[in-house]
Amino acid sequence: MAALRGVWNIVPTPFLPDGGLDLASVPGLVSFVRATGVDGITILGVLGEAGRLGDAERTSVLEAVLEAAGGSIPVCVGVSHASTDRAIAFAREAQGAGAHSVMLAPPPLARPTDAALRRHYLAVASAVSLPIVVQDHPASSGVPMSVEFLLALAAEAAQCRVIKLEEEPTPPKTGRLVAGPPEVVVLGGLGGEMLLEELRRGSHGTMTGFGFPEVLVAVVRRWTAGDREGAAAVFDRYATLIRFENQALLNLPIRKLVYQRRGAIAHATVRAPGVPADPGTVADLDDVLRRTGLDAHLAAGSVLPALIG
Repeated sequence: MAALRGVWNIVPTPFLPDGGLDLASVPGLVSFVRATGVDGITILGVLGEAGRLGDAERTSVLEAVLEAAGGSIPVCVGVSHASTDRAIAFAREAQGAGAHSVMLAPPPLARPTDAALRRHYLAVASAVSLPIVVQDHPASSGVPMSVEFLLALAAEAAQCRVIKLEEEPTPPKTGRLVAGPPEVVVLGGLGGEMLLEELRRGSHGTMTGFGFPEVLVAVVRRWTAGDREGAAAVFDRYATLIRFENQALLNLPIRKLVYQRRGAIAHATVRAPGVPADPGTVADLDDVLRRTGLDAHLAAGSVLPALIG
């Protein structure tokens, strides 16, 4: 089984202009992301607008992506839900469909306790045999998880030894987690904004949405090969776009617009109540793409071969 390391791209869920699912875009989306050199793809996460999908729609997206992937690239499936039973059902569905792994955020609790979170994660872990990516993103879940809790969970359940760390500031917590025990895999997120610093503290890559995944692939590959200066040079060259894309509330519409412009999806529709990028933000994006030289790589199917070759 492929390792949960390197760069895993969280892909958006494509919608039609009227808000309906655009399943016709899925094969092209998967093909495009695969061509950027990522190690895996993740679906039905925050960027995938999973919370805006009905159960039947989730199933349709899951089946369409796995069919398009055809085993050529591993797929991690978001299964987060406020209900433990529903999270278990989602995880079992993902496993039955052929997913590589699942991603699980803590359930939103009025008064979260380590005991309640432990029961939730262990219940899902006991229901499936897949690796579980523990998503530590309190900005979306509203639930913080301490280093001590995450390591204790990993010690009790070997399936829960991959942590998608997005509690800021991420570098210090990354260092504490990789120090263990037990040994865990830490993946960054947040658009890759702190990727260099996370790698320096011992992270194993990143699982995030970004309009040019091959940039993050190049950074991680160079770093892993021991070329830290080369990794930093690539990161610094595109840091303006990484920063711009990761704006709170705007990151989803910006990334969908970039994916559309790159020919990965047909429409940049964000499902209601989400809204598209405003004209000023679009103008800012155009300027950033021009300044980074990425405006020349917006044609359908165009990737940055010099980075991923």
